[in-house]
Amino acid sequence: MTTITAAESQPFQAEVAELLHLMVHSVYSETDIFLRELISNASDACDKLRYEAIANPSLITDGTPPEIRIVPNKAANTLAVVDTGIGMERQELIDHLGTIARSGTRSFLSKLTEAKDGANLIGQFGVGFYAAFMVAEKIVVTSRRAGSDEVWAWSSEGGSGFEIAPASEEAASRVARGTEIVLHLKKDAAKYLEAYEIERIVREYSDNIQFPILLVPEEGEPRQINSASALWQRSKSELKPEDYAQAYKQIAGAFDEPAMTLHYRAEGRQSYAVLLFAPSQKPFDLFQVERKGKVKLYVRRVFIADDAELLPAYLRFIRGVIDSEDLPLNISREMLQNNPQLAQIRKAVTGRVIGELETLGEKEPETFAKIWDAFGPVIKEGLWEDFERRDKLLALARFTTTSGENRSLKQVVDDFKPNQTEIYYLVGDSVERLKSNPKLESARARGIEVLLLTDPVDAFWTSAPLDFGGKPLKSLSQGDVDFGLIPLADDKDDKKDEPAADAATTIAVIKDALGERVSDVRASQRLTASASCLVAGGDARDRALERLLAQQNRGAITKPVLEINLRHPLVAALATDTAQAKDLSLLLFEQAQILDGELPDDPAAFAGRMNQLVLRGLGK
Repeated sequence: MTTITAAESQPFQAEVAELLHLMVHSVYSETDIFLRELISNASDACDKLRYEAIANPSLITDGTPPEIRIVPNKAANTLAVVDTGIGMERQELIDHLGTIARSGTRSFLSKLTEAKDGANLIGQFGVGFYAAFMVAEKIVVTSRRAGSDEVWAWSSEGGSGFEIAPASEEAASRVARGTEIVLHLKKDAAKYLEAYEIERIVREYSDNIQFPILLVPEEGEPRQINSASALWQRSKSELKPEDYAQAYKQIAGAFDEPAMTLHYRAEGRQSYAVLLFAPSQKPFDLFQVERKGKVKLYVRRVFIADDAELLPAYLRFIRGVIDSEDLPLNISREMLQNNPQLAQIRKAVTGRVIGELETLGEKEPETFAKIWDAFGPVIKEGLWEDFERRDKLLALARFTTTSGENRSLKQVVDDFKPNQTEIYYLVGDSVERLKSNPKLESARARGIEVLLLTDPVDAFWTSAPLDFGGKPLKSLSQGDVDFGLIPLADDKDDKKDEPAADAATTIAVIKDALGERVSDVRASQRLTASASCLVAGGDARDRALERLLAQQNRGAITKPVLEINLRHPLVAALATDTAQAKDLSLLLFEQAQILDGELPDDPAAFAGRMNQLVLRGLGK
């Protein structure tokens, strides 16, 4: 057997410089990632040692615990990442650190271009380790395989190849077991020698690596800079409410208490741990345009991203962690979004979160009410966006109605009046204004409960054809409404059913007076006390949605339908007072505009008509 004593140069079998250029400039956007990758590799090495020691306990008889050390040296301008893991033999160093060479740059480039999911490429091509060349002009790796007396050194400047040789006596003495990676830093990477910078990166990316990460300063004693405890990986039986509260504040960077905690482990086709929280107070960024989520993605306790879209946008208020055992460390966040494994996790966790909210609504209605009050407008975005879960979200939703607050659609349907077949709603700016809306009058006279919707998103999701338990949702501001089969709450109101004005004559007079201002005039089934109201035609969008879109220059407001109450004296006067017919017709229209929250087209003319009618009433 030949003993190798001299350094041996080995060329890379592909243009590594081109590969590194691609990785540095296209794959990674933040240079901090290099330390995450090296720590992750060190953690894997410690994991492998622990696994192999099960069958071969002699590998750890020296008593050295698995740990990771980070050693900055400002004088030498080097940063070392050292682990006491399984270590590597000569051929393993060549294979593991030269994989991109063996696989070929062209192969890597073609696979990166063709693959819909580039996640698995990181393991095949060793890109994680080579991320260190973003900050290092030279890398020296010294490694001793557990149970071996041989220590080997691998070095490269990231150019045409690398060298491998037996380690020097000094280097061998430093590595009793495991691997030492020494980065000779570029001039512009000197910040990574600062203790506070190292601690920041470890805290952000690697705090929950299960092995201790020790910072070895040039002066002073080594100190552990990670918590080394992934709380979400622990059993629920081990944890107390205060543990969860502390974890929530640390993970979410929040100061309130969590209103809901969801902690479980999924096993089967995929294995992952989930620890999620619903805050009790609105985060400041809840309504940012990007609508990004804040659930952190970990892979085997290594932080990957905090905006990986692990939940749909309408659940973006949820905070927490999902830690996968199966996903590979990704080479880019963009590729992460298209990972099919992650898509399966997203679907399963979304269903679990909605289910947990449902359970909370049933068993702890007061707690759920706090969540809904804070995040209901966000959850309702899902009624528009998530067709698959729309029924569940409708069941989950709570509403302010004419009967009370935090009412579910099940409660509304359970309280249906005889012959009622639809769930009625009104969309507007405020509950107070909606409660005084004349379109409620006929429904109120029959004791019909009406949803009062005041969130901007309500105008959108109600525009979709919706039903709950086979009961359609119907706007009181759109199309025809017929309450004829639903009895009045007070029988004494029956006498009001006789109109005081002739329908055909009155409608003809008003149409002639209003002309193109309205699309139609018709007798109302909605009104009992007020003289008129404006509604949208059956095929038109609800007026609240039209106003909202018009404010954003996304559509013009169509001509409304004017509904009149034939029992009202002002309407009855139209047919007999021909001299004032036009002014009265315009007054009916402008009053209806004001009641809908709109200004009359000509406020000065409206004020003049009102003044004339008041003076006429005073006999002036």
